[in-house]
Amino acid sequence: MSVNKVILIGNVGKDPEVRYLDNGVAVATFSLATTDRAYTLANGTQVPERTEWHNIVLWRGLAQTAEKYVHKGDRIYIEGKLRYRFYDDQNGIKRNVVEVFADNMEMLSAKANVQGAAAQQPANSSQPVETPSENGEDELPF
Repeated sequence: MSVNKVILIGNVGKDPEVRYLDNGVAVATFSLATTDRAYTLANGTQVPERTEWHNIVLWRGLAQTAEKYVHKGDRIYIEGKLRYRFYDDQNGIKRNVVEVFADNMEMLSAKANVQGAAAQQPANSSQPVETPSENGEDELPF
């Protein structure tokens, strides 16, 4: 048995691209940047800051939520599964793409708090949504 679970907190690279399939199902895709800060090892070696980009895919209600509330620069929490997709490009070269198929999404940026709890509620989750504090900041420990 294997475990396939991805949890990311990062910033949206560009507004989500939303498409509707023939059967009316919404699909949203966007990139998410996660950054590891620079640090120094015990031996004095400097490790520079590093940003990684992740391809995020949302389906149905999550895609529709992203279409309304997710914008470039927003800080979001994504929980999902890694999926590998293989295809032949226009030159016939075999390529592969790694994507995160999200099961849960929560808005963490201050703009989301102003827009209301609807933007924070994950579409496929039965967990209660916590309301932000009165000063508009979240209560995350980091």
